[in-house]
Amino acid sequence: MALETSAEAPVPVRTVLQAVGGWIGKLGRVWVEGQIAECKKRGNTVFLTLRDPIAAVSAQVICSRQIFEVVNPAEGARVVIFVKPDFNATRGSFALTALEIRAVGIGELLARLEKLRRELAAEGLFSRERKRPLPFLPGVIGLVCGRGSAAERDVVQNAQRRWPAVRFRIEQSAVQGPYAAGEVIEAVKKLDADPEVDVIVIARGGGSLEDLLPFSDESLLRAVAACRTPVVSAIGHEQDSPLLDHVADLRVSTPTDAAKRIVPDVAEQLALVTQLRDRARRCMRGWLDREQAWLDATRSRPAIADPVREIERQAEQVDALARRARQCLDASLTRAGDDIAHTKARLLALSPAATLRRGYAIAQHADGGVVRSAAEVSGGELLTIRFAEDELTVHADHE
Repeated sequence: MALETSAEAPVPVRTVLQAVGGWIGKLGRVWVEGQIAECKKRGNTVFLTLRDPIAAVSAQVICSRQIFEVVNPAEGARVVIFVKPDFNATRGSFALTALEIRAVGIGELLARLEKLRRELAAEGLFSRERKRPLPFLPGVIGLVCGRGSAAERDVVQNAQRRWPAVRFRIEQSAVQGPYAAGEVIEAVKKLDADPEVDVIVIARGGGSLEDLLPFSDESLLRAVAACRTPVVSAIGHEQDSPLLDHVADLRVSTPTDAAKRIVPDVAEQLALVTQLRDRARRCMRGWLDREQAWLDATRSRPAIADPVREIERQAEQVDALARRARQCLDASLTRAGDDIAHTKARLLALSPAATLRRGYAIAQHADGGVVRSAAEVSGGELLTIRFAEDELTVHADHE
């Protein structure tokens, strides 16, 4: 029940602390999982700092040396402890009293990691569709690694050997232990917020399963999945496979391999440029040779090689056709003239004028009618006598 107090009726500190101790005591005994961040032994008592595996929260654990030495865990080990919450009202301090300690075995850790892997895969954090391509030549590389670690030297030296102009933005953090996941998350977020950083590399050397547990931390995995910058996982060796490898945009086997994958080799690129330039030169030369051959073949044709000769040949054909046309026309006119002459001769032969020129004459009545016999003529009738060249008017006289 809540204490009934007021400014006029306050309660002593001991009463408040006793109430707090009573409330905490109602929690009862519980099993707690965590990671041993610190271990101090004083006489027959061991003081442990138990850190939450995900959140930055820790609690003080007190146990006897006999209980501790049953398992004898080292700092950084994952343990499960059966504890009784205890609040010291005299000092106002809270601690957990350990009644039993159990080490988290490899099999149990693997089972938990497999369960987390299935959950994240179901959410789509491992899908290929969300993987982002790495830039061909990053201007600034963000590197998260241990302080003075060999992984840092491997990445930096190999990258600069391949491309001397490459720049790094290095964030050093713990890479194992209870604080590793939190520090790596902060480093990743800091680099992701930097607009100059084109790619982020998380690098660490090899180690045991327990050493690499921070890189399977759920908070770290979700932070990497939320990054806008491509992330490369270079954790451990080829056989090591923390869950970060599945969430990152690219997984490499070693930190040295990370430098080779994110930075192109300047010598290889120069050789490639030379090769492509030679190929382009060969293609252009072949195209020019084909076009020159076509041009030469076109120029060798008679119409192009000697265009005047073709004009002369066409002129000769025109002249020949003109001569043939004139010959045909002359022949046609000659035949037509002969036909006209023959027709004219026949007409002249049949013409009355020809008969008149032989000495004959035609007598015509006054109305133009031809006198065919003397009986048709009346005495004294005026007749016209037509000769070949002229005519004569006479009067008929019957005897």
